[in-house]
Amino acid sequence: MELIQSLSQFRHTPVRLEIKGLLISALSFLVFPYLIRLLDSSAAAIDPGVLSGIILSIAAVLFFQATTWWVIRAIWPAFAIYSKAHFVRNFNSLEAMQKVAVYLGFYLALLYAFIMVLAQLI
Repeated sequence: MELIQSLSQFRHTPVRLEIKGLLISALSFLVFPYLIRLLDSSAAAIDPGVLSGIILSIAAVLFFQATTWWVIRAIWPAFAIYSKAHFVRNFNSLEAMQKVAVYLGFYLALLYAFIMVLAQLI
């Protein structure tokens, strides 16, 4: 019985989250021109319209998030281990105002870093 169950179960191969983000952003960037032409036949490959701006910004955010986490894991693995194992417990023990300060601090730091990267690319 165990043999039948082991054969019928799908084996899950672990793939890192940043690799998934990179693959999804690359795939959306490659597939988007064909999808936009289904909606608008006169659209260019990178149309300056609203739809292409949304898709390209989502792809840029996913790419930035994936590469940032990849760099953190490579350069500072202790921080990656801490964030997976202990950060939630420590964050939940903070007061409400401290939680808001930490959340907004991280969010604004990532937002400014993302804006600086986009500014350098443009």
